[in-house]
This record gives sequence, C-alpha cells and structure tokens, in this order.
Amino acid sequence: MGERDRKRKNADDSKALEDDDPLALCLSPPSRRPNPLTPHPPLSPPSPGPPQHSFPPPPPPPPPLLLPDFISVPSSAASAPSAAAAAAAAAIPPARHPRARRNPSKTPRGAHKSDTVPPPFSWATDRRATVHSLNHLLSQNITNITGEAQCKRCEASQVISYDLVSKFNEVAAFIRARKHWMHDRAPAEWMTPAFPDCRSCGQPNCMRPVVAAKKRSINWLFMLLGQTLGCCTLDQLKYFCKHTKNHRTGAKDRVLYLTYLALCKQLHPAGPF
Repeated sequence: MGERDRKRKNADDSKALEDDDPLALCLSPPSRRPNPLTPHPPLSPPSPGPPQHSFPPPPPPPPPLLLPDFISVPSSAASAPSAAAAAAAAAIPPARHPRARRNPSKTPRGAHKSDTVPPPFSWATDRRATVHSLNHLLSQNITNITGEAQCKRCEASQVISYDLVSKFNEVAAFIRARKHWMHDRAPAEWMTPAFPDCRSCGQPNCMRPVVAAKKRSINWLFMLLGQTLGCCTLDQLKYFCKHTKNHRTGAKDRVLYLTYLALCKQLHPAGPF
C-alpha cells in the first residue's frame, strides 16, 4: 500500500468517527445522515408494595336531641295563673323612687331661724353676731362697753367696763404689729387670754367673762375689747363665722383668728383687717 492510500484510509476513518459522534460539532455538513438516537427502554411498572391499611368509616352522627318546648303554654294555663304565682307577685314590694339628695349648703341647719333678732345690747345690731361701727357708736355717745365677769376662785361676779376707743386701738395695734407672722392663726395671747384681777378675793388673773348660753346673746364686742374671745367654745366661734359669712372649718386657732378680724372689720370697715 502506498503513501497515498494510507492517507486516504486515515482520512476516511476520522470522518467515520466524526459522523458517529452525535455531539460533535462540525462546520461542514455531514457526509451522511447521523444515526438516530436509540430510544430508552420503557420503564417497568412499579413493583407492588405491601398492602395499605384502610381506615374504618366514621360513625354516623347521633340523632338530634329533642328538647321539650317550654315556651308554648296551653291557653288555659296562660289565661288562669296559679295561686302561687299570684302570691309571689303580691309579695314583691313596689319599687321606690330614689330620694333626691339634699345639699347642706343650700339648706343649712337652722334655716327656719330668722336672720334678725332683738338687739341684746345697745352696741349690737338686729343681725346675729353683728355690732355697730365705731363711728355709729360714737355718734350715739356710746363710749364705754360693759360686760359681766366671774371670779374663777371665789365665783364672785362683777361688771367690768372698757373704754371703747382706747381698747379698740390696743387690739388694732396688736393686729398690725403681728399679722404678718400670725399665718391666719390666733396667737397664744388670744388662745389663753389674761383676765382682770378679782376685787373680792384679790386673786390675780381670775375674772373670766361670762359667756351667754344663747349664742345670739353673746357680748362679742365686750370680749373683743378685753381680748378674751378665746373663752368661747369652738361651736360658739363657728356660730359667729356662720352668720358673718366667714370660713368656719378648721382648728380653733384659725376660727378665733377670723372672729377677731371680722369684729374689727365691723367696727372699722376701712381698717387693715
């Protein structure tokens, strides 16, 4: 075999390999049609597995529960109620209407009492717990204020007289000097006042003013000038503040302080009270 025949045989063999490879890319058209791909063998049916367990069917639903009809009442029973039902209805008390709450500020205790009373003293007005002004008293030539006092030791009674102008100036000067540190509270001099000496037994600081049992008859001006308003009880001081439209709740020192200032304001409306 010559050199030419060997080259031709090699070329034919390589061309046959290229034609047999279906994935080979070739720019030149193939010399022969490629062999069709061999089809895959059909899949064998799955082998039968173990038998599956079947669940039992659900039980049938229970029959509906029939309840007796309590709403339907025979016409004869509805028209004629039993005696027990009638007795039970009669035993129920009737509903009471709620009573309206009474406001104590609108209907104060003792509202039936009159605001005017007979003046117990010439320096008092016909209004409860109210005295005339200083100018009115001086115009009526009332310059001395008297009151009754009783000794705490021998229980002797006597009438004490105070000069209106001089005693009022003492009270006004005391308030002007100490009002800034009183803090709306009566000082110790007003809470535990000093009393005149007894003329009968000579006991000092024992003539206590007599406070009337009736609140409307209390000699307010006499105790103001003697600075003995602290002898009044808290209830009596609240009575004064009530009828003079002052705040009357709190401790005694606060109510006593308001009583002093209110009386000074009645005597001297233009004063620093």
